[in-house]
Amino acid sequence: MAILCFIPFLMMLVNATRSNEAILSGFTLIPGSAIVENYQTMMSYINIWAGFKNSLIISVLVTLLSGYFSALTAYGFAFYVFKGKNAMFVFMLVMMMVPGQLGLIGFYELCKNLGILDTYIPLIIPAAASPFVVFFLRQYILTTLHPSLIEAARIDGASEFKIFHTIAIPIMMPAIATMSIFTFIGSWNNYIMPLVVLFSPEKFTLPVLMGFLKGSQVAQNLGSMYLGIAISVVPIMVAFLFLSKYIVNSISAGSIKE
Repeated sequence: MAILCFIPFLMMLVNATRSNEAILSGFTLIPGSAIVENYQTMMSYINIWAGFKNSLIISVLVTLLSGYFSALTAYGFAFYVFKGKNAMFVFMLVMMMVPGQLGLIGFYELCKNLGILDTYIPLIIPAAASPFVVFFLRQYILTTLHPSLIEAARIDGASEFKIFHTIAIPIMMPAIATMSIFTFIGSWNNYIMPLVVLFSPEKFTLPVLMGFLKGSQVAQNLGSMYLGIAISVVPIMVAFLFLSKYIVNSISAGSIKE
């Protein structure tokens, strides 16, 4: 199964090095020698490295902000008692079921009135509030962090923020890393929102540039298309390779009770 899943990625990497005629003639595992021509053709229409940089900046900031503030919110929902907590949590779960595209027009008008169109603010700040990440982290910390540990830290004189940063965050780290993978991938592949709020070509993200690439004459050169897709997929593969071990840890947490 692992080999079958890897075959499309292998085809993408191999075809990125082949000419258009070679790709149309059939697939082979032997790399071609047209990678330089494919790269020059692609770069003649779009600056893929500028889009790569823009997407990387946005995705990293979204991942960091979403991980921290979602963990902070999940910790509050899990271990603090305050009025309206259950109603707020249910409301947040209901918001998970509403497609984001329904509020796209209203979000555009809001960004227009705030004067933040054609900036990265609409792509970073709203994405830091993720109901699903909060829900996942809350369920995780309830099974891994015992309230007596928090009480012991309070007795020792630790402040609430110190307890969160020194006790809760390390325990939640496997779950945060797991959610960071999906958050990074979702932000990296985000296409509709950057297309709506960004107007300057130098600020376009990689998915937007790839969309323009498909509508240009480069689409006739399959090798250039494969090369552009391969460049856009590499960060996702690297992030998954380095953080995938945390997925198993977060899934198995709480499965055994002593």
